[in-house]
Amino acid sequence: MTSEIPFVGDITEFLKNEAPKEIREALEEAKRKDVLDPAYPYPREMKDSDYDPIMDALQVELVKMAWDLRNSGRRLVVVFEGRDAAGKGGTIERMRDNLNPRQAYIVALSKPSEREASQWYFQRYVDWLPAAGEIALFDRSWYNRGVVEQVFNFCTPEQRERFFGQVPAFEQMLIDEGIVLVKLWLNVGRAEQLRRFLDRENEPLKQWKLSWIDVEGLKKWDEYSAAIRETLTRTDTAHAPWTVIRADDKARARIAAIQTVLAAVDYKGRDLAAIGERDAAIAGGVALWHD
Repeated sequence: MTSEIPFVGDITEFLKNEAPKEIREALEEAKRKDVLDPAYPYPREMKDSDYDPIMDALQVELVKMAWDLRNSGRRLVVVFEGRDAAGKGGTIERMRDNLNPRQAYIVALSKPSEREASQWYFQRYVDWLPAAGEIALFDRSWYNRGVVEQVFNFCTPEQRERFFGQVPAFEQMLIDEGIVLVKLWLNVGRAEQLRRFLDRENEPLKQWKLSWIDVEGLKKWDEYSAAIRETLTRTDTAHAPWTVIRADDKARARIAAIQTVLAAVDYKGRDLAAIGERDAAIAGGVALWHD
């Protein structure tokens, strides 16, 4: 199927010709607000009437946190990882909706240049670490080497092993330097991922998000699962643990992500009641991840 916009039509072709039967059936039978993963703890997405007041309160807490970081000179790094279409970008935007973009900035690096590819792997990420009072939100991060580069053979086995050997020490150095590091893994089921890709394909304002990696990645679900499982297992440390968030419902995932960040930063005026208790069925340690 051809289109003037690259990759538009390829998602539909995958659905028709390559998607597993159970995935096609789930998409055909589901209503718009149904959660497609039968293992997800809630059958329907969160209602706006429940979501809005919680998010409003969390936004106030984020502003208080940012103000305190600015005044104290402390630094915050939040790593957002997950499968394609897991909702990383939308969660990041909700997190900085009311923050000064000069203070809270997004780091979304493209493919490394020839020069960058010859440098120490972590070097280009170091360039984007926050200065005093700043918040760096990494929309994908150094964990590309653990997952995407593995799945698409963009790195050698030796390079990947070196990454796993160095990343605990690298993250320990960030923490020793005084940076607050929060690592979030947004997990999404296979049917929901495909539904979101189809939405992008059918929405002219979102078609630009589609890429070759997205299309080919749909065919590599099992390879991604193996790479994710190994990466989470080998990089979940006491000093830099992962928080896995089940993101099949974007609303619940965004709440859990913001609650996790607010809980990690001890800021002046923090209102624990406004932050609320994180839903343990939605967010927790690496044991919560599943493929």
